[in-house]
Amino acid sequence: MQLTITVILYFLIIFYIGYLGYKSTKSMSDYILGGRKLNSIVTALGVGASDMSGFLMLGIPGAAYAVGLQSLWIPIGLCIGAYLNWKLVAHRLHEFTIKANNALTIPTYLEARFSQNHRLLRLVTAVIILIFFTLYSSSSFVSCALLFQTSFGISYKMALFISVPVIVIYAGIGGFLAVNWVDVFQGTLMLFAMLFLPLVTLFSIGGTGSLIQQIGPGYFDIYHDVSIVSLVSSLSWGLGYFGQPHLLVRFMAAKNKTEIKKARWICMTWMILCLVGAFLVGFLGRVYFAGAPLANPEAVFMSLSKALANPWIEGVLIAAALSSVMSTVAALLILASSAFAEDIYHFTRKKEATPNELIWIGRLAVFVVSVIAVYFAWDDTKNSVLSLVGHAWAGLGSSFGPIILLSLFWKRMTARGAISGMVVGTATIFIWMWLSSIYKEYEIFQLYELLPGFIANLTAIILVSLCDRSHNYSQKFFD
Repeated sequence: MQLTITVILYFLIIFYIGYLGYKSTKSMSDYILGGRKLNSIVTALGVGASDMSGFLMLGIPGAAYAVGLQSLWIPIGLCIGAYLNWKLVAHRLHEFTIKANNALTIPTYLEARFSQNHRLLRLVTAVIILIFFTLYSSSSFVSCALLFQTSFGISYKMALFISVPVIVIYAGIGGFLAVNWVDVFQGTLMLFAMLFLPLVTLFSIGGTGSLIQQIGPGYFDIYHDVSIVSLVSSLSWGLGYFGQPHLLVRFMAAKNKTEIKKARWICMTWMILCLVGAFLVGFLGRVYFAGAPLANPEAVFMSLSKALANPWIEGVLIAAALSSVMSTVAALLILASSAFAEDIYHFTRKKEATPNELIWIGRLAVFVVSVIAVYFAWDDTKNSVLSLVGHAWAGLGSSFGPIILLSLFWKRMTARGAISGMVVGTATIFIWMWLSSIYKEYEIFQLYELLPGFIANLTAIILVSLCDRSHNYSQKFFD
């Protein structure tokens, strides 16, 4: 009963914040970017909370539970990539999008960056965002439904029916402001959970002295069964940060350079604490459940919460787990809606649409994308959450990462080069996934698809741009 009350209270808080966001949304700029007035804390926790998804509460603990210290390589790669994204991209992208006639979306920015009305570039960018964000949202809905199913003992499909409307309502109605304000609340819950649960688990197993006696020494070896391919694959997760539009828009929405700099350190501190905590949940959970191993390693967070916390605290921990999923999918839905409303509907169909009309078109897009995502999430015989998130992360990172980086630092890139890179990078992802499924005996094809996709995209941009005579860019971006 206490668990149910806590989760209901959590939903009521989210709905209330969504209502406040709705009241504060007066224009398309408010709905998509919050009026470019986010402070450092909102920016930092917005990036962090929308980044982690079910990966934090399910994927990382599950990997640590299953293989031990060697699972640290992915968090290490993520921390390196996140820091470089803040350092290299955040401030420069914020400035460039303001110079791009106050661009509200990544496709709009890219069109302005090449100083030409390049309809195809804007449309290709928006379509790729819609495709991968729908798939990413689907993986987040799976995570959310699994959390409800485990916590309340209900069916998977019933869990979908309960969780999805909550996300759609506060994201669709409240817009970007609501999503960011909710992220501050959710990010705080996630940090509490990742600090509290490892400490309680460590105390319950009697400290660290019994670890080696209960688990084999290979579990404590960071290089155990780690090949060059698996090491490179794990570290390459960090490349994905450069191409995640739902994170990049937080840089665009920040108030100024000073707030971005402060946000960098707030976010990196939050991220490191959360990732270390998530690893420890799985690592210590392996010891706690040594006598009765879990059938599903990714259930270790929920299982420890049930075993060690009273019902009230368990409710807070479950709310934190839900936060990790809902914050990400809400950000994805807002970006998908902005891509449709601003870069497809407004750009191709009705250029004289009023701001209020565009806001409601965006809300309609949230609903439509959610329905499609639920369709893909309907079958509960899924891969692991880590695998699902990994494919979506790779798709976005390899499609947009090189383009964002080169658009900020290389004048010579052309619109045709950018289009070629996006198409080649996206195609490489699907081709590599196909190759890895049919040539399982060759280790090279087990390389994480993000890296070959990123390299293929980068190569295509450079080659096509150097051969393209229609080199156009606006000098104002590099003054």
